[in-house]
Amino acid sequence: MNTTQGPGSDPAARSARVVIVDDHAIFRSGLKADLDPSIHVVGEAATVEQAIAVIAQQRPDVVLLDVHLPGGLGGGGREVIAGSAALLPATKFLALSVSDAAEDVVAVIRAGARGYVTKTISGAEITDAVYRVAGGDAVFSPRLAGFVLDAFGTAPADIADDELDRLSARELEVMRLIARGYSYKEVAKELFISIKTVETHVSAVLRKLQLSSRHELTKWAAERRLL
Repeated sequence: MNTTQGPGSDPAARSARVVIVDDHAIFRSGLKADLDPSIHVVGEAATVEQAIAVIAQQRPDVVLLDVHLPGGLGGGGREVIAGSAALLPATKFLALSVSDAAEDVVAVIRAGARGYVTKTISGAEITDAVYRVAGGDAVFSPRLAGFVLDAFGTAPADIADDELDRLSARELEVMRLIARGYSYKEVAKELFISIKTVETHVSAVLRKLQLSSRHELTKWAAERRLL
């Protein structure tokens, strides 16, 4: 993977290879125009069959995948992921859809997607989501994260006092928002702090809880019903 990302990384040094899968040519064109120039669109597809073929040929870092696609056996985005299973986890899938239905979100995540965002997202936000998914994070539009937590959450676990005692009140606030799928920018706006301060808190939370990624943090918080 030729992607560099994460807190403190040099934005000018980032790059990612992406395939866009959507059956609407106008949407694909608009999405390409909105993405940051550091993201290179190396292929496009409009059907399940086309998508599987171009993904196998290009082996992108991230696939921006519409959930509902023509072709295949009716599985849409899920069928594309299943047909590209040999490339996982080197190639990550980020679902991008007009649908915010719980069943769509849960189905595509179960299939192997690393995130799910709605098409109301801005170019800057989708660029950020691409780099976060490429780096191993799970990314969701904030109101969709609850569907995933409800579907994949386990029975409540006992919360060890010393685990929570490691976090300050502000770190706990940041942790909850990050675990729900908020971006650093959204957390900063919600808590009236700078993005740099959010990055500092996230680094501290991961270190104190001995976790290595936002994905692990989401799982940790969901298991303890802290969201």
